[in-house]
Amino acid sequence: MVDLFSDIIQRCRQGDRTAQEAVYNLLAGKMYAVCLRYCSNYEEAKDLLHDGFVTIFTKIDQFKSSGSFEGWARKIFVNHAIELYRKKTKFTTVDCLDQLTDIEDDNVNHEEESGCNLTEADLLAMIDELPNQYKVVFNMYVVDGLSHKDIAQKLGISEGTSRSNLLRARGIMQKKVKSKIYFDVVSNASK
Repeated sequence: MVDLFSDIIQRCRQGDRTAQEAVYNLLAGKMYAVCLRYCSNYEEAKDLLHDGFVTIFTKIDQFKSSGSFEGWARKIFVNHAIELYRKKTKFTTVDCLDQLTDIEDDNVNHEEESGCNLTEADLLAMIDELPNQYKVVFNMYVVDGLSHKDIAQKLGISEGTSRSNLLRARGIMQKKVKSKIYFDVVSNASK
């Protein structure tokens, strides 16, 4: 994809509006999906999408062409989303939560999830229903692959709080998945 973008990027660096429009058209759908994962509503996601593209075009000279342009752009959108979230929300930090540094991240029971007919849309809707502080940490850890150390630094919280929020998000997600499975089983049994 670097080859596809190399000419367009060069033209964007020169301020070419048609090249900027081409970048927008190539990336807008994917980046809007990233924005929606972090935002609480569509309007906020649209604003974030706009701000992200403004940053891309003003900082395009910082792209070194050594990696994926799409990955570089995605990082900008995630960072904007995190900044927006930090401005809007203050994490509730309870002292005892900061002590929870020994939580196992993979302490999830998957045995009841087998045979589940959840779609990607179902899972995304469940993630979207999480309380904001859990949703942001869940997205950063599970979807974006950031470590608890990175999450803590980006959000200005402790690693223990990051771990605790992830654990709680996973607990909520497990309940939602189990509930969906139960509903599917009951619905199928009544047919």
